[in-house]
Amino acid sequence: MATVLSVSGSPSASSRTGRLLRHLDQRLAAQGHEVIPLDVRTVPAEALLGADFRHPAIVEATELFARADGVVVATPVYKASYSGVLKALLDLLPQYALSGKTVLPLATGGSVAHVLAIDYALRPVLTSMGAAHIVQGWFTLDKDITVGEDGTLLLAPAAAEALAPVVDQFSAALLGRTPVLAAAS
Repeated sequence: MATVLSVSGSPSASSRTGRLLRHLDQRLAAQGHEVIPLDVRTVPAEALLGADFRHPAIVEATELFARADGVVVATPVYKASYSGVLKALLDLLPQYALSGKTVLPLATGGSVAHVLAIDYALRPVLTSMGAAHIVQGWFTLDKDITVGEDGTLLLAPAAAEALAPVVDQFSAALLGRTPVLAAAS
């Protein structure tokens, strides 16, 4: 199976984006993939903001990208774009850090007005970094992501139903297979 780097671009430790991503990581792991989580917010600010390419955390992140067969990039949408902390990390990676990789872009936000942030903000950056295949991304509304009293993620049924084939398509693309997606009802 493939090695997947799962990158959360949220600056918040308790973000819906991060929780959703870690939930999807479980699905990928259950399909046999090795999933390596990377929360960009844990990279020291001085390394990101100081553009310190030699900082051990930046070197480690660069190595994680190089090791991965596929990358899931998840971000909250701010001002119709991806997060600044994600931008800071992507700016410090080598120009073609995604060369030969399959990439799944995901975004969360409070309004459907931000749904195009994946295609008009995030996808061009991923393409410029050499991604071999960017599968269809997905936008999930914040209201569809809640956290239970025990800390478990609760997805609205329609959101869960929509995300499953998106993740499965990414998984199949990692293995060089073309998935058969059921028609939306």
